[in-house]
Amino acid sequence: MPNNRTVLVANGLEKQYGKLKAVCGLALAVEAGHCLGLLGPNGAGKTSTLEMLEGLSTPSGGEIYYKGQPIGPEFRNEAGIMFQHTALPEFITVRETLRLFSRLYPRTRSVSELVARCNLEEFMDRDSRRLSGGQRQRLLLAIALINDPSVLFLDEPTTGLDPQARRNFWHLIDDIKREGKTVILSTHYMEEAYVLCDEIAIMDHGQVIASGSPDDLLSQRFNGVVMQLPVEALPDPESLGIQARRQGDWIEIETSDINATLTKLLTGNVALNGLRIRERTLEDLFLDLTGEALRG
Repeated sequence: MPNNRTVLVANGLEKQYGKLKAVCGLALAVEAGHCLGLLGPNGAGKTSTLEMLEGLSTPSGGEIYYKGQPIGPEFRNEAGIMFQHTALPEFITVRETLRLFSRLYPRTRSVSELVARCNLEEFMDRDSRRLSGGQRQRLLLAIALINDPSVLFLDEPTTGLDPQARRNFWHLIDDIKREGKTVILSTHYMEEAYVLCDEIAIMDHGQVIASGSPDDLLSQRFNGVVMQLPVEALPDPESLGIQARRQGDWIEIETSDINATLTKLLTGNVALNGLRIRERTLEDLFLDLTGEALRG
């Protein structure tokens, strides 16, 4: 339920494109200084929801409030957006790009501060066309922060980045969160959502089907761990009275009693050299809630 710390609220949000209903009566409440992660398979309605929350698309139904008021000029000046796909001005440098965007807002953050924050010092005189993927994403983040926003929207900001660049970007987002800014993040990376988000909302078919902190959702849904063995070590788990499933080259056993499961494996003379035990993850939760079928 919204409280006096709630900064952004959506009630009964709907979006329809002709006969297609992309968002169906969605409700969200985002607290100030928190990071909310929007997760969902392709076609779940995440992008349509983000565009409405950002004020870029008019809802077909429902209401959106920022600090208790319908979103308007104040919200547009206090929101920063990093789109999934952004075309930067060509044939100008990073320095010129930042100066250009800083002139679009009545209030701006120090460009030199943003340059330092986003580690852009070495690339200020480089044409934006010659930036690497990680450098480009850091520039886009600096642009999204140029108006010193209270609310920051990040639409799949680390797609296509290598693991090192992705983790560097996570550190930047953590720094932003420590400033007390509110972040709404859309991502397909479950580890990213777990690391960055105070709360997640999992969407499917235009609705939120689960919401809460990552740890709370995992503890509510699962009880136990996953034991993994190479397929060749356990070709027929049912013969040992063990319920399991195959994932690639591995057999996965879900259990809340590791000792009992180990006893069954040892009794069946199963070699345990390749045994791995892992905690449940957001990816497990995501697949459990939305299924494993490929989406378009």
